[in-house]
Amino acid sequence: MTITQPQPLRSQQTIRICLIEDDNLIRDGFALLINSTFGFRVVNAYQRCEDALRNLDTDAPDVVLMDINLPGMSGIEGIARIKKVRPRTNIIVVTAYDDDEVVFKALCAGAGGYLTKNMQPARLLDAIRDIQEGGAPMSTNIARMVVASFQKNRNSPLTTRETEVLELLSKGKSYTNIAEQLFVDKETIRTHIKNIYWKLEVHSKAEAIEKAIREKLI
Repeated sequence: MTITQPQPLRSQQTIRICLIEDDNLIRDGFALLINSTFGFRVVNAYQRCEDALRNLDTDAPDVVLMDINLPGMSGIEGIARIKKVRPRTNIIVVTAYDDDEVVFKALCAGAGGYLTKNMQPARLLDAIRDIQEGGAPMSTNIARMVVASFQKNRNSPLTTRETEVLELLSKGKSYTNIAEQLFVDKETIRTHIKNIYWKLEVHSKAEAIEKAIREKLI
């Protein structure tokens, strides 16, 4: 009689991990932490997305830990390219950036998790397990930001760009800063702000921000 050996559960299999991080100290620290944990293995570590993409099929990672601000190709573009080639690979952003625009671009590109680098080491390991089991691990402040975005008033009279301008105003950004961040000239920002005032029936920045917060427009 042939005895069939039980197959190991997915959770008992070694999770293959790639690191894409240009800070040598952080990259080496993550690798040491991961490789010293049972069931995890760093199959490769890179400073640049371009190098990781060239070896993607060979590395065959289950999980990629991705920084955003990298030399050459950005982490956001790297996420989209990895998901196109290996859609089943899970990607967790691990970065110092917690700007809402960056967060949503990363998630829209295909990231399944988003952590900030000030986390405890154990949180990184938990996040890898979580995403492999179908979760979406996020730092607390990032999760709060995502939830807040769904609580916004969907009947807002403001356009998407006007909402962006008002959100940046609420963070204390100057017209010049906003223009630079949105890649437009300062006069365009002035026009957006005039339209915001008219639509919200207010006459000052403070009134616009107060009303937008009260009515959950931002």
